[in-house]
Amino acid sequence: MLEYKSLYNSSIVSLSDYRCSACRGGPAEEEHSSDNKIVLMRHGVFCKHVGKRIVASDVNQATFFSKGSTYRVSHPADCGDRGTIFSVSPHVLNDMIHELDPSISDHPDRPFPFVTGPCDSRTFYQHRELVTVLESVQSYPPDSLWVDEKAMLLITDVLNAAFQRTGLPKKRHRPRTDADHIDLAEAAKSFVASRIGERVILDDVARAVDASPFHLARVFRRHTGMPVHRYLICLRLRTSLEQLAAGASDLTALALDLGFSSHSHFTDTFRREFGCSPSDMRHTLTRKSLREMSKNLEA
Repeated sequence: MLEYKSLYNSSIVSLSDYRCSACRGGPAEEEHSSDNKIVLMRHGVFCKHVGKRIVASDVNQATFFSKGSTYRVSHPADCGDRGTIFSVSPHVLNDMIHELDPSISDHPDRPFPFVTGPCDSRTFYQHRELVTVLESVQSYPPDSLWVDEKAMLLITDVLNAAFQRTGLPKKRHRPRTDADHIDLAEAAKSFVASRIGERVILDDVARAVDASPFHLARVFRRHTGMPVHRYLICLRLRTSLEQLAAGASDLTALALDLGFSSHSHFTDTFRREFGCSPSDMRHTLTRKSLREMSKNLEA
């Protein structure tokens, strides 16, 4: 009646798909949450019974399960339900919540002061987009840097909406200055640029600049206007233009040297960015270079 499938797992976050085929009825036997989890629904509805309280969970809601909590589940309809379970590493989750509720330092084992929170249309669409990418059969796996950042952004939005609905605690002033944030972002840019052809994960970048993954991702986006993953992709693609203009003939070797998993991965990413294939761009760039050289010789 209840099936689980792992979609993604990293040191920062894991995602699992669940599908429940239970018919109308319940509540069932008591269950225990082994971890702090956030569930975003994609289909159906279930009711979570916490003591005498009954909370309906559907596609308009995010549902929160605190580690060690007990509850029972019932189903008000025969349609079953399906969704995505987000499990964030404890230190990253606490860092996220600390931005909204500094008092979590007093109760780190109880991060969620609510059972449900709103899931607006934008969040629902981004959640569905993420799951589609992770479920699709591709010739190359999804980039872990992209997945970690996308998942953290989703969770941040969901937590922020839940705290806003319940009343945001007053934030304490943090001693970090704008200059500190700029230095952090610049250090991360240097680290990423020095590893343009390597597999880069968010945890490694965060450790290199002595910051938490969540704090780094938030500050980097604010300072550069884009997430770390996007910044790295831009570095790789713009570097490839120089190599193509120089007449690079082995596109597979070029793709692997720049950190892409395959020729097709490089080509697909390049076409989305520049509107043409690398081979077409090489042809255009080399023809232009020859024309310019010819004009210089004539002069």
